[in-house]
Amino acid sequence: MPSPRIIKKYPNRRLYDTETSTYITLAEVKELVLGYKEFQVQDAKTGEDLTRAILLQIILEEESGGVPMFSTDMLANIIRYYGHAMQGLMGSYLERSIVTFHEAQKRFQEQTKSLYGDLPRVPAEAWTQFVQQGQQIPNVMGGYLEKGAKAVIDMQDELRNQALKLFSGFPYAAPEKEEGAAAKPHPPKASKPGAKKQRAKK
Repeated sequence: MPSPRIIKKYPNRRLYDTETSTYITLAEVKELVLGYKEFQVQDAKTGEDLTRAILLQIILEEESGGVPMFSTDMLANIIRYYGHAMQGLMGSYLERSIVTFHEAQKRFQEQTKSLYGDLPRVPAEAWTQFVQQGQQIPNVMGGYLEKGAKAVIDMQDELRNQALKLFSGFPYAAPEKEEGAAAKPHPPKASKPGAKKQRAKK
């Protein structure tokens, strides 16, 4: 497996591509992502891996302008899971959901290509103009992830309910009931008159 392309980040926030020996912009790093190019962003002094930070910065810029993918409620739900006991489950669930969505999209594109051939791609400028005209674009990916996050929340509620039902069968509250029962003893049952008569005859 070839080593990833190394991009060094300097204190002045400039990014240096060691493969082309040139400084590049964040938009050019985004093009590497779109082109499925393997790369790693490192701190020029310490060598620390800053790839995640750069990718998050790209997401922030994309969400701030253009067509955002995540709604406010979706972002709030993600934030609530940081430090939560199910944070790892939430992260892996979203990751698997994106992979599944991406694979379904690829299969759809392959089927479309086999039926209709290569379709013309819409230029980025035309897409931006279309969005700026106020057209309503269905946020497919954002909606898909929101439904996935809601499924995780519903599953968490169901697990909590099941746990409550499970532990309700343990005798943690039994001593209080026994004390109450001891405080109020049951009155002796009255014997039947017929039984007394039979004993008297004997």
